[in-house]
Amino acid sequence: MTGHELLHRLSKPGSRDLLAELYGTDQVDEATKRYKTLLEATLQAFPETEGNIHVFTAAGRTELGGNHTDHNHGKVLAASIQLDALAFVAPRNDTKVIFRSTGYPDVVLDIAETEPKPEEQGTTEALVRGIAAEFKKRGVPVRGFTANAASTVLSGSGLSSSAAVEVLFGTIFDRLFGDGKRSPVEIAQIGQKAENIYFGKPCGLMDQVACASGGAVAIDFKDPAQPLVRQVPFDPSLSGYALCVVDTGGSHADLTDEYAAVPAEMKAIAAHFGKTVLRDIGRSELIEAIPVLRKKAGDRAILRALHFLAENDRVDAMLRAITENHGAKTGKERQKSIEAFLSLVNESGNSSWELLQTVFSVKSVTEQGPSLALAMTREFIRDLGRGACRVHGGGFAGTIQVYIPLESVAAYQAWMAGAFGEKAVTQLRIRPIGAAELHFE
Repeated sequence: MTGHELLHRLSKPGSRDLLAELYGTDQVDEATKRYKTLLEATLQAFPETEGNIHVFTAAGRTELGGNHTDHNHGKVLAASIQLDALAFVAPRNDTKVIFRSTGYPDVVLDIAETEPKPEEQGTTEALVRGIAAEFKKRGVPVRGFTANAASTVLSGSGLSSSAAVEVLFGTIFDRLFGDGKRSPVEIAQIGQKAENIYFGKPCGLMDQVACASGGAVAIDFKDPAQPLVRQVPFDPSLSGYALCVVDTGGSHADLTDEYAAVPAEMKAIAAHFGKTVLRDIGRSELIEAIPVLRKKAGDRAILRALHFLAENDRVDAMLRAITENHGAKTGKERQKSIEAFLSLVNESGNSSWELLQTVFSVKSVTEQGPSLALAMTREFIRDLGRGACRVHGGGFAGTIQVYIPLESVAAYQAWMAGAFGEKAVTQLRIRPIGAAELHFE
């Protein structure tokens, strides 16, 4: 449709219903304003998009359970959230990609050439080129596009801003040139390959799957080529809790080697047993081999392996608690199941801190924002007598995840503001739509 037709449709009741589904009924007016502002800016900056414009969104994600398990073929609980990357896009007849994102330099490249370029590692150009290459391998005749985007998934927030952008690009290529045939999992796999090979970061697949899928999902990566993804009905607000993240303000810059060390050390332990990943060994095997492994792989690698094995089992227990919570017939049953879930959240947080050791970076031991945020949150929860917290996502810097009683959210925000700023605490909403082209009727 034309840009001006879309601008008119954004104010119609049906559009408001879609925006409510994405962002919540209390955010419809703000979302409408955001969409109109970005669309008007797109038409002004790129007038060639007027005649054939498309709307794309890709959600950020929150990890509910399974910290650093995906890269060793483990299990994860995750969810798409209301914070997203939004883009207005027009297809081109050449192979040029023009991508503008608010707050960042423009990305301009020709995807006729799809070989990796070492000088592009760590850049958005690398992701676009890598994703285009994966679509070409699948026989999709990709062309270029012009896009203007804005993201509410803050960079470095631990909510997977990079994965959201990856699945955004994948969804754009798929819908514009690939007949929309690819599943959320395949879109996620395309993004992961681009990040691994072209961008140069050895990430797992959890972030991309969660950003692409929508809703809360349980993911089993036993076979990464065909991960099992199961939708999970989860809304902590129905049990009286708000799901929040706290941005501690730390930077993820120069931490790639610390992230890479986690899967590498886990796989070093697995290699001792003739396996490639920890999913294929048992706890008793690991315990028995500790004397040899201390010399062969080091103590930290053993501790991280112990975390993986316990965390993988913990995901199953968290899934059971969520399922019981959803099916609860009485308030007492609902309370019991949510308390069981929150206890497991705290266990996960303790394990990431003590065994996985990803709460702070050893490069700068004087800067421990996540550790301080967890300590302050524990103090707040201790006074309440209920709640839970854990490190969120990759760790080392960035965010923690918190479950706070709904009536205490404002007090918690005030409690954390002194150390981390007025806007440090963000309340999340699990949204049913992950990455998609939006149609406004």
